[in-house]
Amino acid sequence: MRNSHAALPDGFALLERGVGHPDAALLLHSFYQEQVGRYGFAEPATLDPAAFAAPNGTFLVAYRQGGPVGCGGCRWYERETGTVEIKKTFLLPEARGLGVGRALLERLEDQAARWGARRAVLETGVRNTAALAFFVENGYQSIDAYVPGRDPAINRAFMKWLSPVSEPAAEQVAFRWPA
Repeated sequence: MRNSHAALPDGFALLERGVGHPDAALLLHSFYQEQVGRYGFAEPATLDPAAFAAPNGTFLVAYRQGGPVGCGGCRWYERETGTVEIKKTFLLPEARGLGVGRALLERLEDQAARWGARRAVLETGVRNTAALAFFVENGYQSIDAYVPGRDPAINRAFMKWLSPVSEPAAEQVAFRWPA
């Protein structure tokens, strides 16, 4: 189990949303536009809803004072090897540098560990130096591309071993019978 978690800053919340939720769609489109601006092209902004919903995955939206400011998803990549893939982690510029990204990433990793995943993989682009540094600072190690056909001049793949996360012990969970 982790010894520490990144605290979500005051005024922020992380909520599970379907990838088709209007707030998720807005953020995925913003992410797509940023990638096109950075590279001249990008993967489509759409994601397979079934891949990012239980029992296959999850998708989170970060909110600041009720407005969507970030997102990220996690899905099974290879169940046989206990590998999940982190996808579409993105924050609007006004939410960057506040600790929201770290809390979002840790929540996705913790969820994957609860599913029994042993490692997480992800990709980012070489021109996104902030993301490259962020993932390394958060324990990710560079690996060979895991997606066939990726251009190594543009894409970088990373991997992190996940620590098991335990559910709260029964005696720690408060329960009351309905009155």
